[in-house]
Amino acid sequence: MENNESINNLIDIYSSEFDYNNSETAIILAAGHGKRIKSQTSKMLHKIWGVPTVERVYSACRRGLNGVNSIVVVGIKAEDVIKVIGNRKNTLFVHQEVQKGTGHAVQVALQNIDKSKYNGIVYVLPGDMGLIDEKTVSRFKSKFLESGADMMVLTGIFDGPSKENNYGRIIRVKDKDAEGNNSGNDAGKVIEILEHKDILDLKEDAPYKVMFGNREYSYTKKELIENNEFNSGVYAFKFDKLMELISELQSNNIQNEIYITDLIGMFNQKGYTVDAISPTLQHVIMGFNNKSVLRQMDAIARNMMYKRVKDIIEIDDPDDFFIDESIIEQIIKHDKNGVPLDIKIGKGAHIGKGVVLNYNLTLGKNVYINGNVNFGKNVNVEQGVHLSCYPDQKFIIGDDVEILWGNIIKGNIIIGKGSRIESSVNMTGSDEYPLRIGKNVTIKGTSYLFGTIVDDDIFIEHSVLINKRVDKLYKKDGMVQKIKFFLPMPEGIDAIEDLD
Repeated sequence: MENNESINNLIDIYSSEFDYNNSETAIILAAGHGKRIKSQTSKMLHKIWGVPTVERVYSACRRGLNGVNSIVVVGIKAEDVIKVIGNRKNTLFVHQEVQKGTGHAVQVALQNIDKSKYNGIVYVLPGDMGLIDEKTVSRFKSKFLESGADMMVLTGIFDGPSKENNYGRIIRVKDKDAEGNNSGNDAGKVIEILEHKDILDLKEDAPYKVMFGNREYSYTKKELIENNEFNSGVYAFKFDKLMELISELQSNNIQNEIYITDLIGMFNQKGYTVDAISPTLQHVIMGFNNKSVLRQMDAIARNMMYKRVKDIIEIDDPDDFFIDESIIEQIIKHDKNGVPLDIKIGKGAHIGKGVVLNYNLTLGKNVYINGNVNFGKNVNVEQGVHLSCYPDQKFIIGDDVEILWGNIIKGNIIIGKGSRIESSVNMTGSDEYPLRIGKNVTIKGTSYLFGTIVDDDIFIEHSVLINKRVDKLYKKDGMVQKIKFFLPMPEGIDAIEDLD
């Protein structure tokens, strides 16, 4: 169970200085747990294409904004979220002890900025928007600067039945006010965002009325529910205007929460300008509250990755594979050299971060590769093989190596050129006892090797070699001595007896 003291200590360790020379600040809202996700893992740490959603949002902000300060608001599972982001330049963590809404979270974040030293732009993003990317953030920034507005909202267009749209609705000025007068230049301007729960609480027979520019506008409950323009939860503010009004937010709604959306009405009342735009691609503003939507987002990410490399490498099943984003970039970079890669990826294969691919590589069905695994050329890895190492280790596979089905090979390892590791072989190398397999070695049968050095041209079958050195010895006929059925001395014989 987390306590405030331990969280605050961790915040002190991981937070870095706020740079007042930076003109842009991103506030990432990552305090919620997400009860509907039904998991002991924080909603913010659920992964989309192998990366926690809050880390994806953080990275999109860092890349899409120049010289940005980041403030990450944490709450439920705060320590886990802080450790995932880690110690980064110009990044602060703040603790929202009690979750009182998005407006309250921003209030908590802004307490860490000295308003006498800062006069830039503040962006606010939800931490579960795991498909948002650098281009979307950069475009949103550009549109905000071009508009000259004091506040901007990133909106989405809901494509589906209205009853399934649980987002807050964007309320815009109608062409005519409640008295039938033309709205003129005000038509289409953003009046406010009305939360879905508050819309449902309205009476069926009483219109919802709101003022804008000394005019009254009227909306039926049906109109509001069927309005498909929704709030994505992404905002941009001029800092001075935000600081002026943020403390005036109140919790006068059915949820008794402080909504950041109420700032739109407050900005309008002050005569400040509020604008709104939608992204080029709608999926980038998806958030999730349940496992099914999370899976949908992951499927979208997988499809995007597939499209990037589908004409460079062969992927057996576009719906069943994982290639880390950094490896996708590696593949595209290799392709620019103009030499065909001839890489084939089997159904269900997993290629994690740190792997270095090479030419003419075949990875079979359900192969799992993770860590600093470096492939040589012309390597064949068959079905169900597991290859991995720890972050500080290296696993090097030479040219023309074959690794047959089902093998588990892990750790600090070098497999020499032309070697063949047949099925039912497990091998491990540690930092203290690395595993070194020479050139043209064959290992087969039910064999296990740990921390062993094997010379070139050796044949090993049905053997267990732990911390051994296997030298190349020539027999009288000139053939290299084979290693077969080598087993360590047994232990615990006294505890074993024959059954009658």
